[in-house]
Amino acid sequence: MFRLNDEERAIVEVVADFVDREVRPVARDLEHTDTYPERLIERMKELGVYGLAVPEPYGETAVSKRCYALVTEELARGWMSLAGAFGGHTVVSHLIATFGTEDQKERYLPRMATGELRATMALTEPSGGSDLQAMTTAARREGDRYVIDGAKMWITNARRSGLIALMCKTDPAAEPRHRGISILLVEKGPGLTVSRDLPKLGYKGVESCELSFSGYETPLEAVLGGEEGRGFAQMMRGLEVGRIQVASRALGVGRAALEDSLRYAQEREAFGKPIWQHQSVGNYLADMATKLSAARLLTLDAADRLDAGERCDMEAGMAKLYASEAAMEIALNAVRIHGAAGYSTEFDVERYFRDAPLMIVGEGTNEIQRNVIVRQLIERNRI
Repeated sequence: MFRLNDEERAIVEVVADFVDREVRPVARDLEHTDTYPERLIERMKELGVYGLAVPEPYGETAVSKRCYALVTEELARGWMSLAGAFGGHTVVSHLIATFGTEDQKERYLPRMATGELRATMALTEPSGGSDLQAMTTAARREGDRYVIDGAKMWITNARRSGLIALMCKTDPAAEPRHRGISILLVEKGPGLTVSRDLPKLGYKGVESCELSFSGYETPLEAVLGGEEGRGFAQMMRGLEVGRIQVASRALGVGRAALEDSLRYAQEREAFGKPIWQHQSVGNYLADMATKLSAARLLTLDAADRLDAGERCDMEAGMAKLYASEAAMEIALNAVRIHGAAGYSTEFDVERYFRDAPLMIVGEGTNEIQRNVIVRQLIERNRI
């Protein structure tokens, strides 16, 4: 299975079985009522999903990024929201494992591996999204502590996460601007308010919130890696994992839409034959399957490069860009194939169509991905 070792293959199979037996039967109802999937999250903890990016000796089930991508795809195939429920957690795990001090690793990673401590990251602000260097949330030194003021929004799992990787300015006057940015590992406390859950088109069940920092205090030791001014570069490395994860979510949504369409096209008849035999429907199915396969290869290539220790911002950007656009197209074509049934909330196809746009705008919009890709193309092909 996609060049996994025996242990990793077993992990993917266990997650796939969990999705078929426990997720798919309840996902539609949970999604339509926007209900937090408490029981499914607990089962994900039991299966070791939250520890997939936590290396030994802090965790027990760290896997390759290829395996991680395939696990994410399986979860998103069942319900994309479940993949989101541990996506940011995994990015924070990777950040701490890669850049954290030994004290930060020992303090957080063992509990993150079991899911006892869940984490999220806070980047986006109300006044801007993709322009991270323009953020206004700031942490000023006062004695042996930072005092933080500012706001963040679209923070997934904010109510249920006990740890936040907060991207903020520790030197607002720094030039260039990115040198004044740090990541602080902050926990819930006075001065930090989770103000409201933001309403969404799709991506139901898990919360996306606004955060407000007003005089929030945290020790100087909260700086990821123990040194200020490295946060922008650290987060860019973390987003390589995040974009692979978002691409994998898109694979899951696209795969679910394709599988439902293949089943429906064989069951539904029109003009005396199954609709897949009509050329227009057959062409849709052929294109859907081809684009899904291409998207998966791009995603696994980015994952392999990350495992090899290579820079993969371009490859992760390509994977996220292509997979998300493919998922949107596949979901729309699934609606076409299902006809009126695809527009009905009694079928899952309408959910795929509402969930797919998140991957286009999440973890850096696709317009930003194109910027990342072209900059790297020029950098790698200078004349």
